[in-house]
Amino acid sequence: MKPLTSEWIRKAEGDFATAEREYLAESPNYDAVAFHSQQCAEKYLKARLVEVDIPFPKTHDLSVILDLILAVEPTSASKSVIQACSLTRRMPTKPSRSPEMFVE
Repeated sequence: MKPLTSEWIRKAEGDFATAEREYLAESPNYDAVAFHSQQCAEKYLKARLVEVDIPFPKTHDLSVILDLILAVEPTSASKSVIQACSLTRRMPTKPSRSPEMFVE
């Protein structure tokens, strides 16, 4: 395994540990769980791209990254699943603490 691949994996596993720790907390912050889960998936996908020498743009869009992955591993994942789970709208439309302010 390439050293840079290992670094991406280490970072992904750090995000996974953070998401899991927050999820299991007495009063979990589910926004933080979702954020770190998305970051974990993103970093694992980028690790795979690094390992097979596929350059990728600076992006957090899992669909863009997955398109590159599917070129090497067409049956490894379903783009529709990633799109359904992707956190493209994490920010509210206006500063607010109420969930109903989030963009749908």
